[in-house]
Amino acid sequence: MSVDPALLEILACPECKVRVELEDDRLVCGQCGRRYRIDDGIPIMLIDEAEPPPKNWQLIEVEEGQR
Repeated sequence: MSVDPALLEILACPECKVRVELEDDRLVCGQCGRRYRIDDGIPIMLIDEAEPPPKNWQLIEVEEGQR
């Protein structure tokens, strides 16, 4: 199940306040690399529940308008 596109437009990482992007079955923060799972179409945007970034993850430069 996917996330509603309207909801995806307003979701941001609770730690960095940067917009998250949908990658496969996770929402990923381009600033810190945290990965948030989606349960039955509902994003679980809790820092304590987030997966850490993979070891090979690199910071993506975030434009000012996306913060």
